[in-house]
Amino acid sequence: MEFGIGALSAIGACFFTNPLEVVKTRFQLQGELRKRGQYTVHYKNFLHAGYIIAKTEGILALQKGLVPALYHQVLLNGVRLGGYQIAEDKNLYKKKNGEVSLLNTIAIGGVMGVAGAYAGSPLQLMKIRLQAQSAESIAVGTQHKVSGTFSALTEIWKSEGFFGLWRGVTGSVPRLSVGSASQLGTFYVAKEFLATNSYYQVAPGLLNTFLASMMGGVVVAITMGPLDVISTRLYNQGVDSQGKGVLYSGYFDCVSKMWKTEGFRGFYKGIVPCYMRIGPHTVLCFVFWDELKKVHQKFFRSEEPLVTS
Repeated sequence: MEFGIGALSAIGACFFTNPLEVVKTRFQLQGELRKRGQYTVHYKNFLHAGYIIAKTEGILALQKGLVPALYHQVLLNGVRLGGYQIAEDKNLYKKKNGEVSLLNTIAIGGVMGVAGAYAGSPLQLMKIRLQAQSAESIAVGTQHKVSGTFSALTEIWKSEGFFGLWRGVTGSVPRLSVGSASQLGTFYVAKEFLATNSYYQVAPGLLNTFLASMMGGVVVAITMGPLDVISTRLYNQGVDSQGKGVLYSGYFDCVSKMWKTEGFRGFYKGIVPCYMRIGPHTVLCFVFWDELKKVHQKFFRSEEPLVTS
């Protein structure tokens, strides 16, 4: 049940935030391995990107990759949040005195992030390639010429084989281990601080969850932003006849080439749409997660006292 609650929470958030993910992906691929001024800027800012995509490809283009995105959330956050819920039930995230342990929370979040990365990697691969697919006039990054989830799966299977479905997972692991650790760590510590500090206390409930998840969204956008760009590049790159990446041979090759051509700013490409996607997703996901846990506890664990978080 813990895995189901985690998955449902993320699915609910994904419906609202997938258009932001499409914009973020386009920004991260714009000017790939090009110095500033040496490429056409199709997307000038967050709002302009949304407008151009809708105008050129139609309003539904902002929901590109939604099907694999939803399944990805089932696997990623079903494993990640479900696993964390089990750790929470066993009080593994607390110190001996009952306080939330930042170190334990970060460690558990990181481990669950790695597990979720491997579980959801094939769907993340399909999602990014579908979101990058665009009209020729505003195309950025490698264009894989796929029309849907099944088309993307078939193309990957034919050109890269079964293990090709996990191409790019080396970029997803650090992204999700750092992102999950910072997100869950900030969320739980912020919740406790808001409820117990002597300056302005926020009682456990929806407002507490909302404020804590907002803080988590800010931290995860800052810490995970560069890793997210690297992950997107590795997932979206094309492959040669031997199934090897044509742009990057591996994680550190990607980092090195980006640094040489795009500099420090290249690692924070799309940081605004990154936060605009991660912030609301974190808020919605954790609000849904907390509320679903309360419903589960009320109706399926009625013999136990209801504890709100």
